[in-house]
Amino acid sequence: MALFYKMTDDGARLFVRASPGARKDSIEGVWRGADGEARLAVKVTAPPDKGKANAAILKLLAAALGLAKSALTVTAGETSRLKTIDVKAEKKALSAALKKLGEPGTGKAI
Repeated sequence: MALFYKMTDDGARLFVRASPGARKDSIEGVWRGADGEARLAVKVTAPPDKGKANAAILKLLAAALGLAKSALTVTAGETSRLKTIDVKAEKKALSAALKKLGEPGTGKAI
């Protein structure tokens, strides 16, 4: 089973599919592309304009993971729906939080 994240030496790397301009900010669970690649589906109300959607995604994920927004960084896909986000945090707690985020049907609105 492919995961939407990969644990790293200093935290984790998240693979995200962003949907800007949504009705509400929410984390929708795991999305699989045509190639079978797993990504965390994230919807934000912010428009994809001048980094507003990226900032909203980082804020939403930070709140869901119980971290400061400064612990998350978009490392690839700044202007794409498909993003890579690095998270710097203690690995054990982060791993448990990430597993909960990917549960189907959570539809977490933060």
